[in-house]
This record gives sequence, structure tokens and C-alpha cells, in this order.
Amino acid sequence: AHAAGALTVWDLAHSAGAVPVALNDCEADYAIGCGYKYLNGGPGAPAFVWVHSKHAGAFEQPLSGWWGHAAPFEFTPHYRPAPGVGRYLCGTQPVVALASLECGLDTVLAAEPFNGDFGAMAALRDKSLALTDAFIALVEQRCAGRFTLVTPRDHAQRGSQVCLAMAHAHPTAAYAIVQALIARGVIGDYRAGDAQTPHILRFGFTPLYLGFEDVWNAVEHLVQVLQADEWQRPEFNQKNAVT
Repeated sequence: AHAAGALTVWDLAHSAGAVPVALNDCEADYAIGCGYKYLNGGPGAPAFVWVHSKHAGAFEQPLSGWWGHAAPFEFTPHYRPAPGVGRYLCGTQPVVALASLECGLDTVLAAEPFNGDFGAMAALRDKSLALTDAFIALVEQRCAGRFTLVTPRDHAQRGSQVCLAMAHAHPTAAYAIVQALIARGVIGDYRAGDAQTPHILRFGFTPLYLGFEDVWNAVEHLVQVLQADEWQRPEFNQKNAVT
């Protein structure tokens, strides 16, 4: 991208808190992400932007607000952006949501003592891969022939989730299976996919508070839903707005 004169914007929505990312080493220009997923900020948690230091004082963001003003209390007639990364602020921040996000970040940072290149993230990444490996192995052992694995087996290509596609099944089965699992307390989600890989069941694994017992129990519930044809119940086949 840089060779062609383009800048890069990295999407960290499914990376921050799950995968170690060295933005400076990768020469990223910008990055954006959310706080409500692996950073554990809860629903409605603030998003974030990362800006390489070489761009921080030059780029102008389109949303101007008093928090990003160089002198917000002077009430001058023209907007003057603050120096550095402060110019990316806009209006008053949602303080309560930020407090929740701070607690979530504290749990990430406390995962292990700060040592090595990535500290806590290295430990979380190792556990994440172990959890997803275990889930894949158990599904393939106990649900043989029912699903095809969409998620890459290669650790370097895998995040902290596992996607399964239905193999030779009724087109609504994947959605209904997810709904039946949710009713049992196993919270996955369904994605329609595309013509090449339709009807996807998606499972996220946050290593901070999920363990191998949770993985075993999730697969056990999946087996029971399939063996009893529980997914065929009418209430699990009614399409909801959130899947």
C-alpha cells in the first residue's frame, strides 16, 4: 500500500484484546477498534482510534468538537484543532461507559505480569488458541459429518473465534441450532454467509473468563441439540432481528 502511495487503516474489532498486534512494527498508519468485544467494556462501550505519531499532528478528522479544540474555553469564531492525538477527540466522552471500559481493560492487563514483547496479550493468545483447538477437535470428534470447518486451522490465520458451516443440511438448520444453543445458555451467533460458504455458526472464545470446561459443555450441548433434533422446534426457527 505504501509503495502505491496509499495509507493503511487497520480494523482491530476482532483483534484488540484477542491477538497481539504490533502496529508500529507493521508500519500501520491508522487503526480503529471497538471496546465492547474482547476488551470487555460491555454493550455500548466506546470505540477507539490509533494514529501513528507521524500523522498525529497533520491529519484533520471531519468531526470537530470542543474537546478537540486547541483552546476550547476561548470561544474563538474559528475551529483550531489541538496538537497531536488530542485533535481526534470530539464532544464530551461518555464517562460511565469509559469507567466500565477501564475495568475491562484492567482485566486484560492483569492477565500476567508484563514481560516479553506482548506481556498479558501473549498469555491470552496462547489460551485462545488452545481453547479454539479444543473446540475444533471436539466438534470433529463428536459431530463428525455434521459440519465443515470455515475457520483456518493455521494459528497464524486464526483469531479467537470458530466458524462452522452446515454440511448437507436444511437451509434453516444452522440458524435454528444457534437459537437452541442460546436457549441452553451457549451464546453463539448465526451468519447467512455467501454462496460459497452459507449458513455459518459462529462461536467466540474470550480467554479471560472462558475455560476448557466451558468448551466441553458447549460441545455437549451441541451434540444434544443435534441428537434430539431439538433445533426443529418451531420457536427456534422463527427469525429474530438479531441472529
